[in-house]
Amino acid sequence: MQVKVVGNNIEKALKTLKNKLTKEGVFKELKSKRYYEKPCVKAKQKRIEARKKRMKASRQGRSR
Repeated sequence: MQVKVVGNNIEKALKTLKNKLTKEGVFKELKSKRYYEKPCVKAKQKRIEARKKRMKASRQGRSR
């Protein structure tokens, strides 16, 4: 991944980098790796994420 600084605007480059890392899920992965999570908790989180994703998709489909 590469982010270029244009015109000494470091803040904009950092914001762009942070957005790219967020979209790739790097921050979420780091947060999950900070401590051990039981397999049952991992599965529960996965189900919650899937439900959120389905709800978001249904909201987007309804608004069109």
